[in-house]
Amino acid sequence: MHNYHTVFLAESERSERSDSFREPEKNIGVDTGGTFTDIVMRINDDLLTHKVLSTPQNPAHAVIQGVREILHLHNTDAEHLEIVHGSTVATNALLERRGARIALLTTKGFEDILEIARQTRPSLYDFLVERPAPLVPADRRFGISERTLHTGDIQTEIEPTDLNALAAELAKLELDAIAICFLFAYVNPQNERTVAAHLAKLGIPISCSHEVLPEYREYARFSTTVANAYIRPTLERHLSTLTDAEQFPEVFRLMLSNGGCVSVKNFEAAGIRTVLSGPAGGVLGAYQIAKTAGYDQIITFDMGGTSTDVSLCNNGISLTTESTISGLPIKVPLIDIHTVGAGGGSIATVDAGGALRVGPESAGADPGPICYGNSGTDITVTDANLFLGRIAATQFLGGAMSLDTDKAKAYTEKFAAQLGIPALQAADGILKVANAAMERAIKVISVERGFDTRDFTLVSFGGAGGLHAAFMAENLGIGTVLIPPNGGLLSAYGMLFADVVKDYSQTVLRRFSTDNKTLVGTLDTGFDELLTRAENEMKAEGFLPNQLKIDRSLDMRYEGQSYELNIPYSTERHDQSSSRGWVPLSLLKSFHTTHEQRFGYARTDAPVEIVNLRLTATGETDKPSIQPLPLADADASDAFTNQSPVVFEGEALRTNSYRREALHPGNQITGPAIITEFSATTIIPPNFAAVVDAYQNLILTRK
Repeated sequence: MHNYHTVFLAESERSERSDSFREPEKNIGVDTGGTFTDIVMRINDDLLTHKVLSTPQNPAHAVIQGVREILHLHNTDAEHLEIVHGSTVATNALLERRGARIALLTTKGFEDILEIARQTRPSLYDFLVERPAPLVPADRRFGISERTLHTGDIQTEIEPTDLNALAAELAKLELDAIAICFLFAYVNPQNERTVAAHLAKLGIPISCSHEVLPEYREYARFSTTVANAYIRPTLERHLSTLTDAEQFPEVFRLMLSNGGCVSVKNFEAAGIRTVLSGPAGGVLGAYQIAKTAGYDQIITFDMGGTSTDVSLCNNGISLTTESTISGLPIKVPLIDIHTVGAGGGSIATVDAGGALRVGPESAGADPGPICYGNSGTDITVTDANLFLGRIAATQFLGGAMSLDTDKAKAYTEKFAAQLGIPALQAADGILKVANAAMERAIKVISVERGFDTRDFTLVSFGGAGGLHAAFMAENLGIGTVLIPPNGGLLSAYGMLFADVVKDYSQTVLRRFSTDNKTLVGTLDTGFDELLTRAENEMKAEGFLPNQLKIDRSLDMRYEGQSYELNIPYSTERHDQSSSRGWVPLSLLKSFHTTHEQRFGYARTDAPVEIVNLRLTATGETDKPSIQPLPLADADASDAFTNQSPVVFEGEALRTNSYRREALHPGNQITGPAIITEFSATTIIPPNFAAVVDAYQNLILTRK
């Protein structure tokens, strides 16, 4: 992550330098996870780390505790401090259905859009499948007599008497939030605005579809807007707890799922855009580190306490607007991340047929794995790693937390008796089942999309990632594994790289014709409207128009298709000599090429349609520098701590342990070996070797 000699300065050195230093530039990245809350603080060029147990009952308490502790530990305060916070609050509210009590207002006759959903059936042959219930039950879905046509013309305006009756009805329901989704509001939002203005007197947060997602396809728009309303009060309470806390920094940004961030005071309808903010920070940090080290094609592997998140970056971070969380389509731009319920805290069980299962249930932070010494009694992946000797019980969290080896051993043996196999085999089986689930997740984003995993480097992080990365790489045919320093805190670290980013979109549904003067005028007019919104909103973030980076793109498809591809849109004019004006041949060619690459064919003679305009405004922030260090010799003996037996494939091998903070660039280690650090443990299997590169990343390769 950064040079260890600058990350952990001695207190005497820090005091000697302080008088000559300018006012420190301080910012903090905070990632609230299921088991731990991670904090990374930058003061000028120094990086400082901290980790506290999460507080699932109120995640804000762990954030406040962690920030206060890291400030206290390093003798600084919250003055001139900026925080970027990634949170699982929104995600958990959706996954656990613990969101707000909301009502949905829609065009009369379309109250059941959320029930009807789509034609697709993900469990077509499952006779026992149960569809997730809508976030809004039928008795809180209200139809209003209104109609806006697809042209934007209002055919039926809303009657004041209907509004008064509606307000009186809603006032009786003890609502936490309201979602308003009218047909064709993305073309003309007047009726939505009329209703929202009238209901403002109720003092209830209102989410309008034209603000959350001004795009066509009513089910995705309804689902996304309702989800935003559902999580908004919960998220606002979480943020209020933080901002109201004594001595909490005033400059406070919220990490977004697209890899950017936004000021808390301006997040408004952006709540739904935080659903994968923690994992997004991890991908952002992993890509920055890997790119600096010379790796452009990577698969990120983020294994935490409750889940594993993977993402494929092929010369850049991949974004998508198609995501599903807990069975709900969420159609906002976010980093393309695939999540599976396998983590260090995933619980091992024996099913009715006697087969071993791992996850998706997790022990979380409380009670946590059995070896944490709390009230937990369920064997987890962490317990299995400890039983096999792959975790140093006295070195967990840098020695700040000792693990209960005896308790883990007793419960592992008890669990093995249920399976009728030796305890070593049971523990190894738990790890292999968990690995198989994570391998399937990686194949979803790689092999199933036409990518060869052998072309990529696996970048592993998260508290449990280093324990499994080499085994995963071997099974997937990946030749190189990169494990950055402080990998257990990489998501928090990645947030320090987050720019202020806002996304805007607008549906146009226009055929791409060869006579493009009118078409280009329409596109430019549409983009100008989005740009005006972007400049106004980014001004509130502290960025002037000339400080913004603007990216434009188009969602395009062959006419009649039900899916689109996103194609970059350049404002440069092509084919100026054409007698018909500018014909953006390169844009059309790019679409055909992209379609053939993704789906294996291109219909160059078929009409093409432009569906949505997309504009992204980016305000760049100050970021940590990643500087190389000179290489030392290969001898890693300075970092050696001890030798102990570790089980690999049922055989206990004498394994050297090393302290990562004492490793130097150029050091080489041959497996089997264990490398411990404050936030994570890395296993180098017998058939792997590792070298420390100039950026202090561990580079693992097969012998």
